[in-house]
Amino acid sequence: MTKCFSFTASRDWWYRYIFSYAGLKSVTTNLGEGTTMHCWIPKIIKPAKPNLVLIHGFGANAMWQWGNYLRPLIPRFNVYVPDLLFFGESYTTHLERTEHFQAQCLKKLMESFQVQKMSFVGVSYGGFVGYSLASQYPDAIEKVILCCSGVCLEEKDMKDCLFKVSDLDEAASILLPQTPDKLRTLVKMSFVKPAAAKTVPSYFLLDFIEVMCTHYIEEKRDLIQNILKDRHFADLPKISQPTLIVWGEEDQVFPLELGYRLKRHLGDNAELVVIKNAGHAVNLEKTKEFLKHLKAFLIDNGIDNGTVHDQNSHNSVNDNIDSKNSENNRN
Repeated sequence: MTKCFSFTASRDWWYRYIFSYAGLKSVTTNLGEGTTMHCWIPKIIKPAKPNLVLIHGFGANAMWQWGNYLRPLIPRFNVYVPDLLFFGESYTTHLERTEHFQAQCLKKLMESFQVQKMSFVGVSYGGFVGYSLASQYPDAIEKVILCCSGVCLEEKDMKDCLFKVSDLDEAASILLPQTPDKLRTLVKMSFVKPAAAKTVPSYFLLDFIEVMCTHYIEEKRDLIQNILKDRHFADLPKISQPTLIVWGEEDQVFPLELGYRLKRHLGDNAELVVIKNAGHAVNLEKTKEFLKHLKAFLIDNGIDNGTVHDQNSHNSVNDNIDSKNSENNRN
């Protein structure tokens, strides 16, 4: 029987409506040299507002990952929601697959919108790209929020069994699911309380896979391979911007230890918030709590009026980091 209805495509259309209704428009930009990037940008850009870029990770597209954040953020910020290369409508003929190249292309994209200063929220892989953006262009980035983004991992972590998966091929098979069982595994690893993942009919899972997970598969596998290839913690630069690190306490993709490691690396310039009863998809699983921390960091601390104040909350987490220093330094 010919398939005539897609729940995933219908929901995708609904998100497009939500983005448009919220005051954003869909723009595709040719950056030259075979690279094209898509982004949702404000229909009306208000110079008095600061700029905020929401950078997605793997999984569902950017609209699905950020749809719940438009209403509370758009009144305060000029919000930009890009598709990274090989996601959504963005692609390149360039052969480089590093987060550094992604960051360079994202910077060119923002420059095409006349955006010179911005803050960003990067989730998972989006945090890798954002961290590189902050490192390469320190004068352009005002504040950094990294959510469950293992930027401080290194190649030997896989051999040391830090992760649930045994190698990158297994990781790619889960992050780029091509079967209902692999998608169920991804959901189980991403959420503390998966929304009935075991009982969702395979028909709906196959529909999601067809719409979300069948484009640029090889290119995305290369992106995953390049995350870990020849990666050494000692080579990770220290970014200078005020940084908020948010982590789900039960993250099974990038374990919480990586959050503590990043906090130690950045020192007093960063704050770590650990959200309980949350996994890797903390931005989807604990939306209200995640948003509360975003607003406290970006708005209550003055990014919306051009000032920056010290972040002194969540001392219990930072004290916990101090108590872990001696333990982890022995490893």
